[in-house]
Amino acid sequence: MTIEAKLAELGIELPAAAAPVASYQPLVVSGNTAYVSGQLPFVDGNLVTGKLGDGVSLEKGQEAARACGMMILAQLKAAGLLERVERVVKLGGFVASVPSFSDQPKVVNGCSDLMAEVFGDAGKHARSAVGVPVLPLDAAVEVDAIVALKA
Repeated sequence: MTIEAKLAELGIELPAAAAPVASYQPLVVSGNTAYVSGQLPFVDGNLVTGKLGDGVSLEKGQEAARACGMMILAQLKAAGLLERVERVVKLGGFVASVPSFSDQPKVVNGCSDLMAEVFGDAGKHARSAVGVPVLPLDAAVEVDAIVALKA
């Protein structure tokens, strides 16, 4: 089954790939590895903003992380690489949160679970889940990815 067919089976419609908000490339390929820049969470066309532990619930954070994952997939698709994914190697999750919030791993599960849904065992990856005081544009979550590609 193709990844596009799997997405359709799951009822997932990818958003348009977001343009960079600064001086960087959204995706760079070196050899058989794709490096996807940090993606921000857009839900229903709106950026999810704020801090976990101060107005943003765990559930909203997980939804935001899933939205970051959708944008990672959208970037791969825009680059013509979605069907070449061999394995999601690593995700880096950044969660804007107050100092007392310590559930960053649960938040980033929103993205991790999406990768497993879409790619099966090839979507299981190494990961970081880090709390930070602020993210670009006041985003609640940002996730980047390293993806191995089929030759």
